[in-house]
Amino acid sequence: MTSAETAINLVGLEKSFGSTKAVAHLDLEIKAGEFFSMLGPSGSGKTTVLRLIAGFENPTAGRIELFGKDVTSAAPFDRDVNTVFQDYALFPHMTVVQNVEYGLRVRGVSKSERRSRAIEALATVRLAGFEDRKPSQLSGGQRQRVALARAIVVKPKVLLLDEPLGALDLKLREQMQVELKALQRALGITFIFVTHDQEEALSLSDRVAVFNAGGIEQLGTPRELYESPASPFVAGFVGTSNIFDESDAKRILGVDHAVSFRPERVRMSATQIAKDEIKLQGTVAEVIYVGVSNRVICDVAGKPVTALHGNDDGPIPERGSEIVLSLKKSDLVKLG
Repeated sequence: MTSAETAINLVGLEKSFGSTKAVAHLDLEIKAGEFFSMLGPSGSGKTTVLRLIAGFENPTAGRIELFGKDVTSAAPFDRDVNTVFQDYALFPHMTVVQNVEYGLRVRGVSKSERRSRAIEALATVRLAGFEDRKPSQLSGGQRQRVALARAIVVKPKVLLLDEPLGALDLKLREQMQVELKALQRALGITFIFVTHDQEEALSLSDRVAVFNAGGIEQLGTPRELYESPASPFVAGFVGTSNIFDESDAKRILGVDHAVSFRPERVRMSATQIAKDEIKLQGTVAEVIYVGVSNRVICDVAGKPVTALHGNDDGPIPERGSEIVLSLKKSDLVKLG
């Protein structure tokens, strides 16, 4: 297997539920060994695509290939993939090691082999010594790791993760993000991760597909999506952006097309404006403390503009005060 090999190839994939088209003619290649995220709001089609890859749904049209093999009509158990769900789906009456062994047991693996492989998988997710506990005796993060161990013990070529961190609190979710990325690197298998959390997708992924209305709005690396959003939807959904339609951009910024720019690109209380900068005068409408910085929302000619003010950047602007902002023309991202 090489890193250039295609793990998943979706060709003209469509899925309709009655008159509702959940997935609209999707073409997508996911490489072997890639941590690939499908990001989007509820109803955007990302989870449906995951279920189609897993075999839990049948496509209305199109083809699904797994490492070059057409699996469009194959049953879920005939696809070399495994799925981790948000609710973990652990068997409460079984011990941790019995839960992890389950997939091997239904595949007819001998008792001694499945026990040794289960213990190895638990060690991989840092749960050695937890073999005889029941799921009810574990924390949320530990149950999540049991679900991961159960998924990887059968050595799938592709691991599908359906918002697996959604039920965890913020600190535990951040911890599990680090562990999940480390696990994927150690295993070297393809992870396909579904989430509506843009920060999660950006921090974990090699590439991200941003879904909207049943299709992919933009596909790229996290840096590409953040720094060069292709549409107002992506600019607004991935991180925080100041988005100007063509009319406002021409009226306020002096450019003749829709643009976006990030709050961290805005310079505040500018005293000198360089030739390559745009000067904006406005009034501070709101100041929001967000820990590492302050989000300053300004009214500029009737248009809200958000800037960031660091805690060490001097006095924080007061609500209602006049303010001068500036940004480089090169920081304007043209939107299609």
